[in-house]
Parts: sequence; C-alpha cells; structure tokens
Amino acid sequence: MEKLSLQYIVREPNQQTENTSLLILLHGYGSNEEDLFSFATELPEDLLIISARAPQNLGFGSYAWYTINFTAEEGKFSDIPEAIEARDKIATFIDEVQGKYNISPNKTFLLGFSQGTILSYAVALNYPKKVQKIIALSGYVNPELLPTNLKQEDYSNLDLFISHGSVDQVIPAEWAKKAPLFLNELSIKHSYQEYPVGHGVAPQNFFAFKKWLQERM
Repeated sequence: MEKLSLQYIVREPNQQTENTSLLILLHGYGSNEEDLFSFATELPEDLLIISARAPQNLGFGSYAWYTINFTAEEGKFSDIPEAIEARDKIATFIDEVQGKYNISPNKTFLLGFSQGTILSYAVALNYPKKVQKIIALSGYVNPELLPTNLKQEDYSNLDLFISHGSVDQVIPAEWAKKAPLFLNELSIKHSYQEYPVGHGVAPQNFFAFKKWLQERM
C-alpha cells in the first residue's frame, strides 16, 4: 500500500472506470478506521471506499482527530488549533487519494461520524473545490473551523446529507439542527433527517444515506 499522510484501509471497486466514485470515511472520537468501514460491504461494489485513521492515538485501538477536554469546568470543549490542523490534514489526504486513484472532486464523497462530521463540514466549507458531496452523521457545524469570508466563497456545487439521533446524549440534536439554518443562509443544497436513536446510525438512516449516495454516483 502506497504510504499517504494518513493511515487508511481501502476497498477497491471490481473495476475502476472514469465513472468510479470515491467515498472517504472519517470516524468519530475514540474509534478507528475499522468502524465506519463496516458499512463497506453494504455499499455499491463499483464504489472506491477509503477509511482513514485519525492521527491521535488514545490507546487500545482508539484514535482522535483532535483533543476534547471532557473535564473542563465549562464542560467539554474542543482544542481548536488541533482541529484546524486535522481539517487541513484531511484536505491534503483527499488530494493524495484523488491523485493516487485519479478521481475528480465531483466524484468524491466525504462521510463523517461525530468528530469526523465536524471536520467534514469544515473541509467542505474551507475547500469546496476538493470535495462536494458530504454525508454528515451525528455531528454539528463548528464556526471556529470555518473561513471568515463565507459569503464570498462559491458553494454552488456542495450537496449535503445530514442526519442525527433525536435522543443523542453526546451531541444534542439542537446542535445539529443549526446546520440546516446555517446552510440555508449560504444557499447550500442539503437535506436534514432525524431518527429516534442516540449517538449512532439507525438501519433506516443507513438506507437513507445509501440511497442519497447512489442517486449521486
């Protein structure tokens, strides 16, 4: 396996053509690249799937994209400089993968869960020419990771599938609901759905984003 800037696992399509689409998976805090990769067997066989491992090793097979200080007096908060570094590492990794497999941005999907979703939003809004289709599961938009010139960026090609658990106790649904309002202000195409689950992906949620993905391949 050619060494890229992030460790990853891959499921290559049966046959790659000029119409092959790429799906990059970004796991959540304390997980690893195997987690979301479990979706791979249920997704279209002609899809190239790359699951990246976050750079921070928490031990025992757990990784993080950036530090979350759970014991902070004001509650948990994110290490923003680390998160910005992770955002830019992911952007570089997307370039590397697209170059290695000769995939264009308009054939690239980015799927995140939780911390991976926060960074997926950040990557798409900072680098809208690198990746244009985002599946944002159980996360939220962190304004501290976004560009200052949002109104001047061209987001006309972005398209997002957003979903959240209505009883999520890790990231409240109220946080997730701010994303559609924010995206509406920027005229960014999106859909938002909630499911009666906690911090996870319900089967009906999986089938919904699978359908959304297939319609755009």
